[in-house]
Amino acid sequence: MQANNLRKAISIALLGLTVSAVSHAALFDDAEARKRILELENKQASEHDAQQKSIGDLTRIQQSLDKRVQSLESLINGKGLLDMQNQLEQIRQDVAQLKGDLEVVNHQLEDMRTKQNAQYTDLDTRVKGLESLAQQVSGQLGVAVPGAAGSDANKPSDASQQEARAFSEAESLNQAGKYKEAFTAYDNFLKTYSGSKLAPDALYGMGYTQFALKSYKSSVATQQKFLENYASHPLAPNAMLSLANSQIQLGQIPAAKKTLKELIAAHPSAEVTPSAQKRLKVLESIK
Repeated sequence: MQANNLRKAISIALLGLTVSAVSHAALFDDAEARKRILELENKQASEHDAQQKSIGDLTRIQQSLDKRVQSLESLINGKGLLDMQNQLEQIRQDVAQLKGDLEVVNHQLEDMRTKQNAQYTDLDTRVKGLESLAQQVSGQLGVAVPGAAGSDANKPSDASQQEARAFSEAESLNQAGKYKEAFTAYDNFLKTYSGSKLAPDALYGMGYTQFALKSYKSSVATQQKFLENYASHPLAPNAMLSLANSQIQLGQIPAAKKTLKELIAAHPSAEVTPSAQKRLKVLESIK
């Protein structure tokens, strides 16, 4: 009986030890689990923070890229780059305008030289014509007709003197730059003294004044008439150059080139030929 009680007591004691061991193991497993869960949560939190940081960094980079794209679009669409392109184009236009202005100035200077040379040539030619006319007048004054009245003997010389004075007046007005008055004087001379030896000079002078008055079409017609009637006259090269100048002013570039080439070929030694060559070179350079 006592033995049975002892066995029961031992069994109860062993059972208690077993329960205590199980409880202790259970408690140990709980703590370990919580520890691992905490570690996992910490790890997930760290990974989440890292991901958030990466997302923030990427967001900032994207925003920066967006701003750069917007800046580029702004440049392309009309603010920066387009303005620069417009400014560059304006600069190019200004440079082209300056080149054009410089070419015009050079053209005007060359035209002034040509006109001066033509005036000197005209003056020399016309002075010679006046000297010839004066000699004729002197010869007529020196011829006496027996039995003729004094007034009758002087009539030819008076007419010659009037002719000389009319031409000289037109020349003086031309040289003074009074082109409108000079034109009228030349026109009256040609109407009154159509058969005069100075008619070619007066016709050329009239064409010159028409050019000065910017009546380029009329000047072309006058100089062409001169060349048709007085092709061998000393003023023919000047008339051809004047004709080419009027054609240039009218925009008749092919015709002007043709006139200049004919002038250079027909009068290679004329005083105005170098000017004609330069003018032709300028026209040939225009595309």
